Amino acid sequence: MSAQSCLEANDWICGEYVRTRGQELLDATVQHVGITLVSVVLGLLIAFPLALTARRWRAAAGPVLGLTTILYTVPSLAMFALLTPVFGVSAAVVVTGLVLYSLTILVRNILAGLESVPREVREAARGMGYGPVKLLFGVELPLALPALTAGLRIATVSTVAMTTIGAVVGYGGLGNLISSGMEGFFKAEVLTASVLCVLLAVVADVLLIGLQRLLTPWTRAQARARSRARRERRAAGRTAKKAVA
Repeated sequence: MSAQSCLEANDWICGEYVRTRGQELLDATVQHVGITLVSVVLGLLIAFPLALTARRWRAAAGPVLGLTTILYTVPSLAMFALLTPVFGVSAAVVVTGLVLYSLTILVRNILAGLESVPREVREAARGMGYGPVKLLFGVELPLALPALTAGLRIATVSTVAMTTIGAVVGYGGLGNLISSGMEGFFKAEVLTASVLCVLLAVVADVLLIGLQRLLTPWTRAQARARSRARRERRAAGRTAKKAVA
């Protein structure tokens, strides 16, 4: 009697499933990455002018932040149901929903980053002849990058997770495999797709951390300076204790 394969045994971990369904997994992963990437980029492009509007006109800050918060409270299934009559059963439903959800995180972090720029830095830049556009892109945005990147990381990871819900309209990337696996209780399909989804989130987060470090080299210099100052203070403290003893 031949040994039962892991597919026949319906095991959770099954290398045979990965080998035989490799193309299916690749297609689902590519769709997942594509939806996530488009959603985050569009969300960033919309969130940036909204944050600038909220900062420029204080009267607009409340409505902008309030509206994005309200959108985030709408359940994902209800959101997709509301968007389906407008876009039909398409990837646009999922992308639009994910863009709307990302605005809460992105707008708040962009606004917080811009407001964290010291006033004296702005005044010094204006004194050097910087106009509004040059001030924004040459001074404020670089200094706001840590907060902006932090928001982008959260938005990206949450979008990777929420893309799976798009399976309700057939455009959920790896969520399609998770959904079909749950329906048929296909253990290997559920676990493999779930693990790939987690790996996508981790890889995206690591890449964004690397991007932040690349774009903000001065933060590492500041961290080294603070660390050196702490070591010098501790050394001075030990020297003072020895002198007293």
